[in-house]
Amino acid sequence: MTRRLLLLSSSRDAAGVYLLHSAALIRATLGPATKRILFIPYAGVTIRHADYAAKAAVPLATLGFALPSITDAPNPVHAVTNAEAIVIGGGNTFQLLATLYANDLIDAIRARVFAGAPYIGWSAGAVVSAPTMQTTNDMPIVEPKSLRALGLIPFQINAHYTDFQQPNHQGETRAERLEEFIELNRRTRVLGLREGSSLSIVDDEISLNGEGTAPVFEYGKPRRDLSPGTDLSFLLEPAGHAV
Repeated sequence: MTRRLLLLSSSRDAAGVYLLHSAALIRATLGPATKRILFIPYAGVTIRHADYAAKAAVPLATLGFALPSITDAPNPVHAVTNAEAIVIGGGNTFQLLATLYANDLIDAIRARVFAGAPYIGWSAGAVVSAPTMQTTNDMPIVEPKSLRALGLIPFQINAHYTDFQQPNHQGETRAERLEEFIELNRRTRVLGLREGSSLSIVDDEISLNGEGTAPVFEYGKPRRDLSPGTDLSFLLEPAGHAV
C-alpha cells in the first residue's frame, strides 16, 4: 500500500521549539520533489484559521516549503486533489473532523494520500489519520457527522500520551481509558504517542522516532511499551479478537 506519513504527538518539543525540532523528519517525509504543502487548519478553535496558517508557514518556509492554506482555496476538494502534500495541524479533534466532513474532504484526503501525496499531522492531525477519532483526549465541543476518520492507518492513535497520575486525582488514568476502548473495540489496537515522539510510515514500514517508549494496547494481551528501533510492522496487520 502506498503511503508516506509523519504523525507527531505535538507540534513542539519540550523546549517549546515549534515544528523545527522535527525538521529532518519533515524533509524526509516530504522528499525533494515537494515544494508546496496544503495546510488544513480546521482544528484551530481559539485561533483564526488565517493566523494559524501564517504561524505554521514560518518554520516550514525556513525548510524551503510554501504552505498555502485550504481556507484560501475556492474549492477545498479540488485543492486536496491537486495537493503535492497535505499537513493537518493540531487543536480540537471534534472540530477538525466536523469541518472535514462539512467540506466533503474525508474521501478526497484518503484518496490523495494513497495516490502518493505525503501526509503530516500533529496532535489532532495525527489522531484523524486513524480509522476513528475515538481515542482523542479532546472535549466534544461540536458533533461531527461521524466519528470515523481518514483511515490512513489501521490502528488508533492517542496523542500526548502520558502515564502521569496527579496525586489525589480520582479519575481514570490515560491507560485505563484506552483499556476501556479496547474492551469494546476488540479488533483495534491503540498506540500512545508521548510528547516528543512521532511515527514515520512509508508504505508498510513504521519507525518510532524520539527517545520515549510507545505503549500499545490490544485486547487480550498485556500492554507493550515499544522503544525506538523496535519492529512496528505488526501494527499494520489486523488485530485478532472479535467483540
